[in-house]
Amino acid sequence: MISFKYVLLKQNSFYIETYGCTANKADSYIISTILKKSGFVQAPLDSAQFIIVNTCAVKEQTENKINARLGQINSLYGKDKNKHIIVAGCLPHIAPDYLKRIKKIIPNFSAIIDVKSIHIIDDVISKIRKGESNIISLSDNRLDKAKYLIDYPKGKITGIVPISEGCLGACSYCCVKNARGKLNCYSPQNILKNVRWQLKRGIKQIYLTSQDCSIYQFRNTNLADLVERITSIESLFYLRLGMLNPLFLKNSLDQLIRILSSKKVYQFLHIPIQSGSDMILKKMKRPYRISDIIEPIDKLKRKYPNLTLSTDIICGFPTESEYDFSKTINLMKWLRPNILNISKFTTRPNTAAKRMNQLDNRIIKDRAARLSKVYRKLLKGSNQKWIGWKGDILILHRTNKKNQVFGRNFAYKNVFVDDYDDKMGKSIEVEVIKVKGYNLFAKLLQQNI
Repeated sequence: MISFKYVLLKQNSFYIETYGCTANKADSYIISTILKKSGFVQAPLDSAQFIIVNTCAVKEQTENKINARLGQINSLYGKDKNKHIIVAGCLPHIAPDYLKRIKKIIPNFSAIIDVKSIHIIDDVISKIRKGESNIISLSDNRLDKAKYLIDYPKGKITGIVPISEGCLGACSYCCVKNARGKLNCYSPQNILKNVRWQLKRGIKQIYLTSQDCSIYQFRNTNLADLVERITSIESLFYLRLGMLNPLFLKNSLDQLIRILSSKKVYQFLHIPIQSGSDMILKKMKRPYRISDIIEPIDKLKRKYPNLTLSTDIICGFPTESEYDFSKTINLMKWLRPNILNISKFTTRPNTAAKRMNQLDNRIIKDRAARLSKVYRKLLKGSNQKWIGWKGDILILHRTNKKNQVFGRNFAYKNVFVDDYDDKMGKSIEVEVIKVKGYNLFAKLLQQNI
């Protein structure tokens, strides 16, 4: 006997699926907020009238995953005249031929919009309702996304505030600039208004996001000025800085020290070094040498001994020799990063690195595995110093374990606490009693707010 499952389609409903970075997540929140203010409701995939896939372009494996997902969605709903598929995000803009790929995967797509067209999502949907299809909206407009005030779901503790889009660099391996464009810094007034809006709605942890936070400059306001204005807001919250170009350590260490001196700013830095070899950095068109960042990092570690350092490394960049790779290994042994994001090099459209002589994929995989092994050994002992630490953490969400919660301390460390059954978003005093990998496990001492 064959059974059929009928799902009632919700009118004026949308479903959104997001891939990629924090900036992309912010874009999805903006899209959702605009649609909700236009009378739409968010719904599950099977019952939503409009299906929006917000794509990411930074890695080939992510692109492949998204393409497979688009194909799956098309096979389920591509011929359903009552459901409409919209492709958004970075992928539509990374290469001229990508639009052809989308058309091949989803012949009956309703619309394709890029990262600079998200503010017209309601207009795009209005056109779809009038019978239009295969709409393409790619824009070069300078859009201040900080002015869009996000309505988060009830109980949300973490908020995102974009401060800029695009970058000043021209890294030979990166296609994100094709999608996000040249640097566009947002108004401090809009950013501050956005932060206040979020804090009034219960947000306790705010991520400042962009492709490179270090180059923020709006007229006379630099990143340190902006952070000082944000942290002067009278409210209890924590601020996490987004990614910073390593060149910032050389040119603006004083700004960074000003920023980290605030008790409202997590002692956390994400600095994507990418390689320990100056030769490879030059071919990557990264604007620094390893010698530029050693002394600043050493100063930061001495001033902030509990600083959480996160970095990114690309293994197997074209022409990378075993000697180049050994320099990366040695740098990581010196740096001892708390978080290491390892990427196996893959070519991206319209990049100089794609035209270089590529390494054998087996070499790339081997180097990534070796670096991962080194990192695991470094990580094993790096968190032991936290055992016995007493201090406050911000409770962010519950885990799958009964009465266990997850939070962050001043250094943005993962902290798990048992026997807590109160509200999220509160600050509690704990003592760390155990360490496992990245994670600290603590017992509850006192609830503060």
